Amino acid sequence: MSLSLNLEDLQQRHQALENEISEALTHPSSDALLIAELKRRKLLLKDEMMRLRHDGVSIH
Repeated sequence: MSLSLNLEDLQQRHQALENEISEALTHPSSDALLIAELKRRKLLLKDEMMRLRHDGVSIH
C-alpha cells in the first residue's frame, strides 16, 4: 500500500472517530470511559499519521 493511500485511510478513520466522539458528547448519558477510549484511539491514529508523514519526508 502506498504512503498516500495509507495516510488517506488513517485520515478517514481519524475523522470517523472525531464524528463518533462528537456524537457521543451530545448525549448526556454518554459513557465517559467509551469517550476516553475513542479519544485515545484518535490520538494513536494522529501519531501514526505524523510518523508516516515524517518517514515519507525522510525517504525523499
